Amino acid sequence: MGIIEKFRLDGRVAFVTGSSSGIGQAIAIALAEAGATVICHSSKSGGASDTVAAIEKLGSRSVEIAGGMADKSVPAKLIGEITDKFGRIDILINNAGMIRRSPAVDFSEADWADVIEVNLSSIFRLSQAAGRHMIAQGSGKIVNIASLLSFQGGITVPAYTASKSGVAGLTKALANEWAKHNINVNAIAPGYIATKNTAPLQADETRNRQILERIPAGRWGTPDDLAGTAVFLSSAASDYLQGHIVVVDGGWMAR
Repeated sequence: MGIIEKFRLDGRVAFVTGSSSGIGQAIAIALAEAGATVICHSSKSGGASDTVAAIEKLGSRSVEIAGGMADKSVPAKLIGEITDKFGRIDILINNAGMIRRSPAVDFSEADWADVIEVNLSSIFRLSQAAGRHMIAQGSGKIVNIASLLSFQGGITVPAYTASKSGVAGLTKALANEWAKHNINVNAIAPGYIATKNTAPLQADETRNRQILERIPAGRWGTPDDLAGTAVFLSSAASDYLQGHIVVVDGGWMAR
């Protein structure tokens, strides 16, 4: 197989959580461009319709699936729906997430529980359910969306930092167990990407300036900046990469 062919995803079934917009949408479209059938996810029915339409416009197959990740029963249910319909799952992109901002001394129990459930526990449940099928079929790719806060502490985001640090650890733990089954588990740690989640930072003139001064590339990232890494980690080109957190940050961590 030539190197270009190794990046192709023809015949693969991919599930991208949180793919109604932003990072998840860009990754879903990129996987479809590489040849995969892509199941797009949103917390509410119809939420990912724009992504599905964009993929179908490419001539690729896509369907939508919905469910809120705060519900403990949803991850296994969604994986079951996918495997019932398509008979397999080859790629799982764990992108769905949330953020709540508050000083640590004022951070509520409810906010803590919500963020940990959506950002960490649901990823374990999705990976566990998908992993059972991937082990049975003898192959699979799981890509988690981590964060710069998998390495740093951040400010006024204690639950988000804890959850994303957990994602990094879970990525390594699952890779250790499942590599022998020909399943690759890796993660992408995006830098400062212009999305809805970072809109408050972009709108804060002082914070925006401080962020840009720290980024060697001199700009905020875009969701499309992550697409190539996602395709690589989902493809045969990354078959010997395990438990790695790939930082895509314009040089932030190198500064």
